[in-house]
Amino acid sequence: MFVLAAVTVFAAWAGDIGVVAVVVCAVAVVCRSWLLALLLVAVAVGGLVRSEQSWASLEPDRLGDHRGWVRLVDDPQPYPSSTRVIVEIEGERFEIWSRGRAQRQRVATWRGGEWVAMEGRRVRLDDERAGRVAWQHVVGEFEMEWASDVDPGDSVARASNRVRASIERGSSHLPGDDAALFRGLVVGDDRDQPRDMIDRFRASGLSHLTAVSGQNVSFLLAAAGPLLRRLRPWARWAFTIGLIAWFVALTRYEPSILRAGVMAGLSTTAFLLGRDRSPVRILAVAVTGLVLVDPLLVWSIGFWLSVGATLGVSALGPWLATRIRRIDPTGIFALPLGVTLGAQIGVVVPAVLVFGRLPLVSIPANLLAVPVAGAVMLYGMPAGLVAGWVPFTAPVLMFPARLGTRWVDTVASLGARLEPDPPVQFAGWALIAVAVVVLVVMTRNTAPTHGDLPPHR
Repeated sequence: MFVLAAVTVFAAWAGDIGVVAVVVCAVAVVCRSWLLALLLVAVAVGGLVRSEQSWASLEPDRLGDHRGWVRLVDDPQPYPSSTRVIVEIEGERFEIWSRGRAQRQRVATWRGGEWVAMEGRRVRLDDERAGRVAWQHVVGEFEMEWASDVDPGDSVARASNRVRASIERGSSHLPGDDAALFRGLVVGDDRDQPRDMIDRFRASGLSHLTAVSGQNVSFLLAAAGPLLRRLRPWARWAFTIGLIAWFVALTRYEPSILRAGVMAGLSTTAFLLGRDRSPVRILAVAVTGLVLVDPLLVWSIGFWLSVGATLGVSALGPWLATRIRRIDPTGIFALPLGVTLGAQIGVVVPAVLVFGRLPLVSIPANLLAVPVAGAVMLYGMPAGLVAGWVPFTAPVLMFPARLGTRWVDTVASLGARLEPDPPVQFAGWALIAVAVVVLVVMTRNTAPTHGDLPPHR
């Protein structure tokens, strides 16, 4: 399945039948399997066709003046001198850049899923900009002249916005930047996060915490576990799928959440049918399906960071943890350190290519921050909802969330301050790589401990 996923992604990314054909033939020859060869040809052709169709759909059908209702695809995203929002007009997506204080204040009140009556002009994007926003399916820019009435949208949009508004009201009792960080951890609302917060989380290797990520789905299902276990198998499956779909809509269909949601849906289906639930296999199936449905996902850095981290955690994390446990008498840090190292190895290529760095402090920073951030995610959804619905309970309910967000932000601040210069970073990662190699060599012929053995059935 991993080979099928890799070929599908490569076909969607390359978009060249000649290059893809060479790769498929090479893989088929190495594997020496006609069945695998046929499957590779099928997914490669599917990836190529879907990629071509997706890129062709980015050519706008209609440009020029427009007056009428438009649908907001996502919440407005503020920037230092403007606010950006993606809208859908007659089935096509356009981006709006709102400038001017009065206009920006009005746009900031809009929410994803709403319909807004406006007038403006649809224009084509330049090639560079079109490539940068292709993964969002944006085909042009809408130069808004005026906007008036707002309709709350369909039932899903209204329900999602009510939940997000309640959590926003509950988080308003947190001081300073803690409220913005809390909303980012719980529902991925990163609109109000200041630039310096984003910078320090990125410098400390904790940027995955400033917005919603795949682990939010895990914590959501964990919170719902006591209820789910009381249901019969088919009812549990239906409720789980519905809960996942609701959370994906609540978090605005972020690529990382789409990946996690599809994986969770596949896992619960496999559990119902009594099939293999190997995380790596499920990840491969999820990536294959998502890329065939939306090939432009291969151009989303968020998608690649999510896939890379999940692959590292699932494939390398337990493997490294087993070896660390063999030389660690207590075994306390084996699993957290193994998972953290696996995640960092999984994201090294996209992180270095896009951001130009992989912070050395990311390992201790993640060990210190991620467990607390997970607790905030798990606690924050119900606490934020109740605090928003019953305001007089907010000071008490939000106090644990305040402690948690403050801890996470403090770790990010210290990590950003302690992060060494690039030469020391390189030397540090080289030393870690050598340590991992030595660890593997030392434990290669070591008998597994009792904790490494599978449970007796």
